[in-house]
Amino acid sequence: MIAIDTGGTFTDFVRLGREGIRVHKEPSTPDDPARSILRGLAAIDPDAREPVVVYGTTLATNALLERKGAPTAVLTTAGLEDLLEIGRQARPGLYDLHPRKPASLVPVRLRLGVRERITADGRVAVPLRPAEVARALRLARARGARSIAVCFVNAFAEPRHERLALRLAVRAGFAACASHQVGNEFREYERFTATAINAMTSPLLDGFLRRLQRELRGRRLWVIQSDGGMIPPALAGKLAVRTILSGPAGGVTGLVRAGRRAGRPRLIGLDIGGTSTDVALSTGAIPLMRGGTFDGFPVRLPMVDVRSVGAGGGSIARMGQDGRLRVGPESAGADPGPVCCGRGRELTVTDANLFLGRIDPRGWLGGERPLDLERTRTAMRAFARRLRLSPEAAAEGIVRLANAHMESAIRAVSIECGHDPRGFALLAFGGGGGLHACALAEALGIGTVLVPPHPGVFSAYGMLFAPVSRTHAATVLRPWSADLPRACEGRFRALEGAARRELGPGLRCERTADLRYVGQAFELTVPFGPGAERAFQRAHRLAYGYADPARPVEVVTLRLRASRPVSQRSTGRGLARAGDHAAERGRLFERGRWRHAVRMARECVGRRGAVAGPAILLEYGATTYLPAGWRATRDRLGNLLLSRGTRQRPARARV
Repeated sequence: MIAIDTGGTFTDFVRLGREGIRVHKEPSTPDDPARSILRGLAAIDPDAREPVVVYGTTLATNALLERKGAPTAVLTTAGLEDLLEIGRQARPGLYDLHPRKPASLVPVRLRLGVRERITADGRVAVPLRPAEVARALRLARARGARSIAVCFVNAFAEPRHERLALRLAVRAGFAACASHQVGNEFREYERFTATAINAMTSPLLDGFLRRLQRELRGRRLWVIQSDGGMIPPALAGKLAVRTILSGPAGGVTGLVRAGRRAGRPRLIGLDIGGTSTDVALSTGAIPLMRGGTFDGFPVRLPMVDVRSVGAGGGSIARMGQDGRLRVGPESAGADPGPVCCGRGRELTVTDANLFLGRIDPRGWLGGERPLDLERTRTAMRAFARRLRLSPEAAAEGIVRLANAHMESAIRAVSIECGHDPRGFALLAFGGGGGLHACALAEALGIGTVLVPPHPGVFSAYGMLFAPVSRTHAATVLRPWSADLPRACEGRFRALEGAARRELGPGLRCERTADLRYVGQAFELTVPFGPGAERAFQRAHRLAYGYADPARPVEVVTLRLRASRPVSQRSTGRGLARAGDHAAERGRLFERGRWRHAVRMARECVGRRGAVAGPAILLEYGATTYLPAGWRATRDRLGNLLLSRGTRQRPARARV
């Protein structure tokens, strides 16, 4: 099996076979992701021996952020044409005097209403006339639409009108999807938004996946969803909105698996890539949420609970109009890349770490891509003069500012959610995770940092262990009663049948439901069964600090997650790519002065006891920076264990 994770700077490959694990990194090609994918496959599996490819894609995400999806029209109930524009009353910046609303997903000329009405209990109040749908479709085509999002009010209760309009749209030659297919839940604005995004992005992703499948020389392709499971490419092409967190989901799957194997279920995952930093918190299971916000728009679909900030290795450093230093969210990406890669002209966080001696220019990708240290030094001196700082102070400022952005993301998933980060270990991965992990751990009072084997491709590694899965939902809006679980049995069986038709037999089905007190606006998800009401009371007390057993409870939405694990032939550590060269002396800038430091291959850690900082630990695709006062050891699974403040004096590596 081969896993592929397309990032903004690199495309990562992990091959899991009888000989263990092999890894590879290929510069991404944003104009055509298939080029980097095919080049990387040729490098890691030239004989096409591995029959299965698991793919984490950013195609739908980028199409949404850049508004480069298919020209889309929304076909909706007459009177609701402006719902996508109106949205909700909530404002992201309550005290912002000059709020900037994101541009509408669909322009007003492509929001088309037709007369129809389904009531909230599923009765037909106003029948839908096919002739009226046909007129709207002709108008959509004349105005340039190539994809149709069918979004009718109360379609979650009865989708017959949506099904009719969908058939007519497909017959007319449009790519099309309907809201009951994308997210069969109440709340029109969120459902319509997800459907519009899906209609914009699915034609692009579907065409790409069809082409990629042809190029894979007979290999079977799976695509990672935002909830950490994987689905066939035909289904992913129809439901592209469910892949918006495809790449980070692989990292979260790997995070949970690494915690279970190491006996440390309480982990905070820190994934620092070239464009962004993704953070997730796990207490032993994949952290899921019912939806998130992307570019200002709600996507109410199951996804891993990940917080992202625009601070990564490629984040650009610049001087603001006020003369102060700024870092990100703009990224140099793969092209032109950082200054040290030879083409970039703007300094990045990677350049700052290289200037400070925390990256070995000879060790980048195992020596495959040497970095231009002199070019970085020249650019840093010029940038520092503009800031009226020394080059060292400017470089340290870039790193500290990036760390501040990363720290805010960790606080968002821990402190702001009621978790004390001091009770967790930090699992650092991505190309830059090990460079920043110790500083972030110190800032948050975290005592232990884990760096897993092959951290530079860890998100791709996690995809190897993702289950085949599918989630379905059905809104019921019924008051809780003792016989309700039996009454809902038929709805759950229908959801299970839909999952089996899509994924085949052998599925494990997990039943949950969204419950709330009558009159509340938001719900809590608990396991569904005879004890669901008691579980809701406990969950409400944990979330809000109180519960009211005397208050009536209602069941809002039934949820089913159907999954099937994928067996693996090998989970061995595989082949190291750093080379076991002897430790050597180097210099790095730390805490205001240049210091002597040790540079050594990661594989050497543990052979002579603990390694004390300051030190640089090198491997293929990633570097770990160990500051003074920290020590590194290695556990039985190959994880680096970084700790601070221990009484035992670690032995320094001999050089």
